[in-house]
Amino acid sequence: MRATRNRGTRGGPGPLFLAPYLPFLLVFGVLPMIYAVGLAFTDGAGGWAGFRNFTRTTGDYRFLPAFRHILLYTSVWLGLLVVLVVGLALLLHGRANRVSATFRFLFYIPGALAGASSVLVWLFMLDPSVSPGSFLLRHVLGSELFVQSIAPGKLPFIFAMIAFWTGAGGWIVVMYGALNTIPQDLEEAARIDGAGPVTIALRLKLPLLRKWIAYMAILSFATGTQLFVEPQLVNQASLGLVPDTWSSNQLAYQMAFRYGDFNAAAAISVDLLAIGLVAAVVIVTRTGLFRADD
Repeated sequence: MRATRNRGTRGGPGPLFLAPYLPFLLVFGVLPMIYAVGLAFTDGAGGWAGFRNFTRTTGDYRFLPAFRHILLYTSVWLGLLVVLVVGLALLLHGRANRVSATFRFLFYIPGALAGASSVLVWLFMLDPSVSPGSFLLRHVLGSELFVQSIAPGKLPFIFAMIAFWTGAGGWIVVMYGALNTIPQDLEEAARIDGAGPVTIALRLKLPLLRKWIAYMAILSFATGTQLFVEPQLVNQASLGLVPDTWSSNQLAYQMAFRYGDFNAAAAISVDLLAIGLVAAVVIVTRTGLFRADD
């Protein structure tokens, strides 16, 4: 009876909190997605085009490089997030005191900068002539000039570093909050059994963070595939050294607003949507993100 009653009340006031968001999701999320799918499968005159827009865009010489850039950037960024964010959250939670609170605040500060602002800060930091880290740029990265620091081969790693710098702090706070939901009785029982801090972190806390890590991975992957501001600003700062179709989102933007081919741009957008959905389904099914705990 108790289990049944808990399952019946598990939703609680959740739908009430969700209701104000639903109109915004419909207007700014679902309807534009349906409109983009419609454009992707029609031609300029509104007639049915089938998959012709997809074959046209995939045959473009800029399509595969743009998606390779995004794949490499997203892989590096997700790796940094999963390893460093979870590791730092576990470390802070293991030392939950005033110093931990100070570090959480410091980690969160970069997230206060908007995307464009953070890119401008890093463009300054990557210029050996003015950067306070010019010694590292010259002797570690071998960059004597700004154009060498933003060479195309380095950009996926630079963008991953920028994204981690701006977004990691918020996720550390989220992971730390998730760790605070772990009952103290479990940790005390583990300590009584002789488990040390490392064992408790890896054997007890980390498995209980699995769903939160999956949630972070889904949102971060979706954000990563939409990369636009960073390469766009670097393109302007480098005076065209970095192409304006470096990312897939940039390519879609150029298709729509430079060439007026909104159908091709919509096809690229649908490609990104499909990649994000497939990745989300894989993560959800492998981690049991929405599986109810008994």
